[in-house]
Amino acid sequence: MTPSPPAKILYCHCQYAQVVPKTTKEAVLSGLCHANTEFEAVADLCELSARKDPVLLQLASGPVKIAACFPRAVKWLFAAAGAPLNPSATEVVNLRSESPEAALALLNAPLQPNLPSPEDSRASAERPTP
Repeated sequence: MTPSPPAKILYCHCQYAQVVPKTTKEAVLSGLCHANTEFEAVADLCELSARKDPVLLQLASGPVKIAACFPRAVKWLFAAAGAPLNPSATEVVNLRSESPEAALALLNAPLQPNLPSPEDSRASAERPTP
């Protein structure tokens, strides 16, 4: 059996919305650089999605770990750009909620797919807000 290719790593710097703490972004980016880990860094996934940048199609074509914000937001950013992510081959590391150390550990660990399913999306849409 042929081993599956390693997951690509995509790091989003969240340049324009600035919803990820600056210290978290800097620490994760520095950690990736110092670990000699291959990764792609983009200024802002939201901008790439709005422009329907073809790089998103390349990234969505295989196993990928994405350091950005909420998994459901990342899922829909790729979908809006015409580059749907494979739920069984995508892990989103939420830089809004993880510490830099935890984020780096997740990025360097084996892929653990965590994109929300359509059922999860429907359930959250149907859930009343408090």
